[in-house]
Amino acid sequence: MNYRHGYHAGNFADLLKHTALCELLRLLTAKDKKLFVLDTHAGAGGYDLAGSQARRTGEAGAGIVRLAAASRSGMPAAVARYLAAVAAYDRKFGPSDGGLRRYPGSPRLVRAALRPGDRFVVCELHPEEALALKREFAGDRAVEVRQADGYKVLKALLPPVERRGLVLIDPPFEATDEYERLLRALRQAIRRFATGCYAVWYPIKDDNAAVFARELAGFKPLALEMALHGIEPGKLAACALAVINPPWRFEEAMREALPWIAAQLGPGVRATVSAPPASAPARASGA
Repeated sequence: MNYRHGYHAGNFADLLKHTALCELLRLLTAKDKKLFVLDTHAGAGGYDLAGSQARRTGEAGAGIVRLAAASRSGMPAAVARYLAAVAAYDRKFGPSDGGLRRYPGSPRLVRAALRPGDRFVVCELHPEEALALKREFAGDRAVEVRQADGYKVLKALLPPVERRGLVLIDPPFEATDEYERLLRALRQAIRRFATGCYAVWYPIKDDNAAVFARELAGFKPLALEMALHGIEPGKLAACALAVINPPWRFEEAMREALPWIAAQLGPGVRATVSAPPASAPARASGA
């Protein structure tokens, strides 16, 4: 349990999952019905891009900093909304010297999108990250922070009383059995709450990821992938977000947004959006 997302905040993987997360939230909150959101592996909530962890890797410079500096001409609406959410969080910390200083993790992006009456539960097992998360949302009654194993919380909280929900599962993938644990928890969650929208992030590093993707295919997800080129061995070069039961028009937005983001990040960066087979059952809208 050593993973700290501060080293990787704002990298290309965050651009993929957070652009998608912002769009999912926008579409799911468009209906006048209450929404439940669960973030099973939340991290610290917000990150200092000028801090020692971010500076050590420099991943934000090749990710969110580069994207934020891109021309707004031709920018897809989903990307513009994501960047607006990032900038709004950064502004909370006062005037800057012209560059981004703070980056919102998934909990902050979710919180900014929720309406009065929506419910949000955030889980983090790492003690220091959980403490940072509690400080981040101190006094905010709309957010319930739990220092807990997110997989176990899935069983405890599903199905939600709201009957509409978004579940983000973004583990650190430190444990050797992470893929197995994730699949087991996901199967149990979907049995309890089949119409929920699930967004599952995973790294693409080895044959284990390929086996995992084949298992995930049984859930008929929309698969979003992004890959870098020329990354030194041992570093993350590709990742995916599998979205089960995405809302209507989400796929269309991602097909426009993700290739555009990849083009801004430099030569050799690619993004793909793969839909389940046409013969698959119709996806639920989260209604």
